Amino acid sequence: MLASLVSILSPSPERAVPPCPHAAACGGCTLQHLADSAYAAWKRGLAAAALARAGFADPPLAPLSRSPAGSRRRAELALVRAGGRVVVGFHGRRSHTVVDAPHCRVLHPSLLATAEALRGALSRLACLRREGVAILTLTGTGIDLWLVTDGVPDADGRAALAAFAAESRLARLSWSRPGEAAEPVATLAVPAMRFAGVAVPLPPGAFLQATAEGEAAIVSAVLAALEDLPDAAMVADLYAGCGTLTFPLSRRFRVRAVEGDSAALAALEAGIRAAGLSGRVVAEARDLALHPLAAAEQRRLSAVVLDPPREGARAQVAALAAGPASRIVYVSCSVQSLERDAKVLREAGFRLDRAVPIDQFLWSAHLECVASFSR
Repeated sequence: MLASLVSILSPSPERAVPPCPHAAACGGCTLQHLADSAYAAWKRGLAAAALARAGFADPPLAPLSRSPAGSRRRAELALVRAGGRVVVGFHGRRSHTVVDAPHCRVLHPSLLATAEALRGALSRLACLRREGVAILTLTGTGIDLWLVTDGVPDADGRAALAAFAAESRLARLSWSRPGEAAEPVATLAVPAMRFAGVAVPLPPGAFLQATAEGEAAIVSAVLAALEDLPDAAMVADLYAGCGTLTFPLSRRFRVRAVEGDSAALAALEAGIRAAGLSGRVVAEARDLALHPLAAAEQRRLSAVVLDPPREGARAQVAALAAGPASRIVYVSCSVQSLERDAKVLREAGFRLDRAVPIDQFLWSAHLECVASFSR
């Protein structure tokens, strides 16, 4: 059963005035009422509690690494046509109602500016009949926008979308109906990111770490966990995506990068070719839930780095626990999945060497954590 706040009889010393004017209605941030020091302690405690429940008493936990307000560089915004206007924002708390959030304190100012422009542009376009989604990503070459709508733009509508992309100085604007692949409508600059200096072209809706600060903290924690390995050691990067960790790892190690998404893998391979790393980095298409890295493959590795989706890496962690892997660096975006998978490793004889909690989902209950294990 869910509870609702009726009134505040006496505010706690740890209660704060939410900094965002949309906090009361928007469901995106649930912890803005918590004073900063209490919030930081609670967030770090999420990782400590999850690892303790996994069996690692008094886990060696680093200080909380935090991303600042206004730094979120990707967002999925709901679109609703209502009463002759278009609402661009987030769903309300425990509600299907979409709340306009023009003054969001989490999103990067560039994303907010694009969202504001969308409110006006979509009100004039027939491609949005009732509802849709705008997926925005701030890349190194500009904003990549993917519109998913319930209407199909005709020739004039596509021209209007292309004009909007030019006026808003987007890198690329793509469109699709729900459940379909993105179709580029206008490309003014190829959306790309640099990972350890390697330029990687991105597909529409590509996964990036939520903030640049969060990405830097994750990369730093992963590399620190492997600093005692010899140069040119072989390291696996599982769930490699477009290469966020692959390319930083490749500066010291030979890397076997495994990814199941075809678009992300194509971007990763393009970066490998452009950087001349074909002899040092090998990219492989593989569904690790169905075909995890087996024992024979693990024997050739000095370490395994994995950055799975929110549901974790149940099959792959079980295979690592049963195999000869001796060094594992687990990048988690869910403390629940981290708890489950870390418990499997503990029961297989792994110790927890260090865990770094990383807060790049400001004022939410989500937490990243980089945990390094050795047998």
